[in-house]
Amino acid sequence: MGEQRASQVGPSRIRMAYESFGADQAPAVVLVMGGGAQMIAWPEGFCAELVGHGLRVIRFDNRDTGRSSHFPDVAVPGPGTVGDGPFSPVSYTLSDMAGDIIGLLDVLGLDRVHLVGASLGGMIAQTMAIEHPARTRSLTSLMSTTGDLSVGRSDPAALAALGAPPPDREGFIAWQLRALRTVGSPGYAFDEAAVAERAARAYERGHDPAGMVRQFAAAAASGDRTAQLRALRVPALVIHGTDDVLIDISGGRATATAVPGAGLAIIDGMGHSLPRALWPRLALLIAHLVHRAEDPGRRAPYDGLSALPVAASRSR
Repeated sequence: MGEQRASQVGPSRIRMAYESFGADQAPAVVLVMGGGAQMIAWPEGFCAELVGHGLRVIRFDNRDTGRSSHFPDVAVPGPGTVGDGPFSPVSYTLSDMAGDIIGLLDVLGLDRVHLVGASLGGMIAQTMAIEHPARTRSLTSLMSTTGDLSVGRSDPAALAALGAPPPDREGFIAWQLRALRTVGSPGYAFDEAAVAERAARAYERGHDPAGMVRQFAAAAASGDRTAQLRALRVPALVIHGTDDVLIDISGGRATATAVPGAGLAIIDGMGHSLPRALWPRLALLIAHLVHRAEDPGRRAPYDGLSALPVAASRSR
């Protein structure tokens, strides 16, 4: 199925762009992308890996990205405010973004789904699992954190090297290349051509740097989820790289510690990116959790991961 549009979605009645891969009757996995990133940041090849494990994959543009609704009428928080404590104004919170997903599920006629959230998308997925447990079948939190400001902090030097994304197309593509080289996965090859192509598509689909700041403001305003994560009763897996300079691995460890029974997969050489070489491994980890949540007695073909989700997995 190609890209679809839905209107009047969820409590906020927004427009959402989405795409579905795989058989409609397969277990549904909703991919939630991070701050400022569009659904195409979940590469088609990675989606195909998940489909190859018998899953239905749904990716979508969060509000304020791509072809979903944007909120340009609210002022953007000033420099130094996001992530450093109270600030104003805030257009919306992570709860609103989780509500968008619930609205999309209603459009698609889906009752319960498996959530996979990356970075800020992991925070949204955690929020949905907390606030809408009846709609959440499992939770995978990827390169994310709990909202506790003492963990998962960014490397200030890495952030300083990025700067703000420029408004022009070629400048934005160059910025994306520089950004992903800075925060990406040093243990794996950097695919410059794929990053540049995806950046060009993202620019053409809806470049909105202010929207990214509004999303970060939503995360900062939503606070620490640790206590609520401790109350979750859902199959869960946390995946984090050892070389993540954007969200330190302490954020992943704190998430896995907070969620009862959650597995923790630590991947050597992985940073804040989805390198092609890791797609099969990541897809296998996610599929293992999904199929075990669907059928706790299921073993083959996932016997090689039988230690999950109760123990850590390390991979290079």
